[in-house]
Amino acid sequence: MIPLDRDIRMTPEETFSVLKRHSLSGLVRCELERMIVDGRLQPGEALREMQIADSLGVSRGPVREAFRALEEKGLVTVVKNCGVCVRLLEPEEADDIFDVRRILEAAIGERVAARIDDTGAAALHALVGRMEAALTVGQADLYAAANLAFHDSLAHLAGNRRLHDDYTRLVAQLSLLRRRVHARDTGSMRASLDEHRAIVSAVTQRRGAEAAELMVRHATRSRARMQQVLDAPGVPAGPIRIDAATGNTSNDVRLDHAH
Repeated sequence: MIPLDRDIRMTPEETFSVLKRHSLSGLVRCELERMIVDGRLQPGEALREMQIADSLGVSRGPVREAFRALEEKGLVTVVKNCGVCVRLLEPEEADDIFDVRRILEAAIGERVAARIDDTGAAALHALVGRMEAALTVGQADLYAAANLAFHDSLAHLAGNRRLHDDYTRLVAQLSLLRRRVHARDTGSMRASLDEHRAIVSAVTQRRGAEAAELMVRHATRSRARMQQVLDAPGVPAGPIRIDAATGNTSNDVRLDHAH
C-alpha cells in the first residue's frame, strides 16, 4: 500500500516487483480502502480526484478506477456531476447487512473448524492478541483494524473464494459504523474480545457446530451494540483514543490528505 503522508522512493526493481503483483489502480484502491476502514476518511467526506492523484504521484485515471472499485464494494458513493464521498451507511442498510452476515457466519464457522491447521490457528491467536493490545492502550482505531483482519482471516480460512469475497465486502461496509460503536463504549470492545476468544477456541478444537453458533451469536450481539449508539451524537472525526481506565474519548489531530 502507498501511504498518503510520505514520499515513496523505490528502486526501479522494487517498483516493477510491486506493479507485477498489483495494478496501479489496485494500489490506490487498497490505500483508500484502508483509510476508510481505519477511520482516517470519515463517512460523508469528499474524495477529490486530483488531490489524491497528486498525493500519490499518479495520474487521475487510476484514482478514477479505484473510485469505481470502491463504489462496487459499497464504501464510497459516486454522485453524477457532484463527485465522490465516503458512503454514509444508513441504520436500515446496516440491519440488512447483518441479516445476510449471520447466514454467512454459520457457514464460515463450520468450514473453518473442519479445515483449520496450525498455521491458521496461529494467525487467529495473533489477531486476538492484537485486539487485546489495542484494548489495553484504549485505541479504538487499532481494535477495529485488528477486528476486521480477524474476520477477513476467518473467511479466508473457510477455503471458498466467493464466500470470502462476499463476506469481506459486507464486513467492510459495516466498518463505516463499527468504529463509532467502539469509540463510544469501551465495554463493547471488551465484550467483542471475549467473543472472539471463544470463536478461536471452538474452531481450533474443531467444534464445528459450536463455532457456527458462536459466530452467529457474535454477529447478533455486534448488531445490538451498534444499534445502541446509532442514534447517539457522533464522535468527532479523527483517530480516537480511549482512556482504558476512565472510558473518556479524545481525538488526535488529523491531516486530511484527500482534500
